[in-house]
Amino acid sequence: MATHHLEALNLANSGKWHEAHKLIQPYADKLACLIHGYLHRIEGDMGNAQYWYNRANVTIPENSLDDELERLYELEQQ
Repeated sequence: MATHHLEALNLANSGKWHEAHKLIQPYADKLACLIHGYLHRIEGDMGNAQYWYNRANVTIPENSLDDELERLYELEQQ
């Protein structure tokens, strides 16, 4: 599963939102939910982003999208 996390992050980093979303959508672990929320932040759908961050039991971050992507890569490495 971790390979799907990294692949989804790499797709998002390459501007391939739809591909990243399709890949991560079947997963419901905490990191997948964070990635899913991040993807909806990129999309501008903050309500949906909030839903996914809530599923990960965290509040939606107020950091930049670039900072959040970096944070998600760090979490993926743990």
